[in-house]
Amino acid sequence: MYNVSIIGASGYTGAQLVELVQQHPELTLSGTYVSSNSADANKPIGELHGKLAHVDATLIPISDSILESLAHDVDFIFLATPHEASHDWMPLLTSGSAKVLDLSGAFRLKDTEVFEAFYGFSHKQQASLDNAVYGLAEWYSSSIEQAKIIAVPGCYPTASLSALKPLGENNLLDSAVRPVINAVSGVSGAGRKASLTTSFFEVSLHAYGVLGHRHTPEIEAYLGTPVIFTPHLGNFKRGILATVTVKLKSGVTQEQLDEAYKAAYADKSIVRLRSSFPKIDDVAHTPFVDLYWKLDESSGYAVVTSAIDNVMKGAASQAIQCVNIMTKQPIETGLVL
Repeated sequence: MYNVSIIGASGYTGAQLVELVQQHPELTLSGTYVSSNSADANKPIGELHGKLAHVDATLIPISDSILESLAHDVDFIFLATPHEASHDWMPLLTSGSAKVLDLSGAFRLKDTEVFEAFYGFSHKQQASLDNAVYGLAEWYSSSIEQAKIIAVPGCYPTASLSALKPLGENNLLDSAVRPVINAVSGVSGAGRKASLTTSFFEVSLHAYGVLGHRHTPEIEAYLGTPVIFTPHLGNFKRGILATVTVKLKSGVTQEQLDEAYKAAYADKSIVRLRSSFPKIDDVAHTPFVDLYWKLDESSGYAVVTSAIDNVMKGAASQAIQCVNIMTKQPIETGLVL
């Protein structure tokens, strides 16, 4: 059994991690933590998330001494924390034997100038950044297996890259035409903190972060080509539907397109290649990525749709996938019952 602790356990992603750790046959929950000034400090987690009322876990306020202790006393630490906290705490958390899975954006971008432009503060943890491995489980498993720091991908990049990487890796994209990604997320993607702009009653369907969302450079960095990414907020709780329009190289056929996806995901049990365009209800509350694609051979344009649960595959269950890789267990362990 592996001992794990979760920092930031009061939020949607943190609570989802608690649930997944509880049902995992090889993981033991050793502690749940929140920031020292959190209004949720010292509350039972079941008081905030009724689904976890059976879990005997209190939200302990974090401190430097606890951070140092965790680095030596547990096997895995999950950070469901703000980017700044992950950034500042990483050297201390990795000073012992513990491995850290960071679900913030603090260690996803290797280019520190791009990071500062999109995240609003200067990156000062170069050693940790150099050691961080991007945790897109289906594509970087060999690096993940050996890593001490996992930068768990963002939810939109997970959906977008799952759709695009088979094309990029097979050199099928027309380099002169940027892929266009239109993605819609449920309100849980904005986190648990109350805000008028993300209140369920106020949300209709609208684009935001247009031509400037911080997930754009993340998608581009791991795809290897510029994209046009437009996120939308929808009036539903959880899930992401990404519809991606791409121009393929001249002469690419439907058969080549089909083969690219089948070869990429043939042995990847979390990715489901569908026979029709998926919908969010197909994946909500599951760890799966559902994909479908269609090519107009006369124009060379293809449309690929990716559906995920933003709290699961877009965050918590992908982190568990990485732990499964790091502990040499089947990728679906604790996720597909």
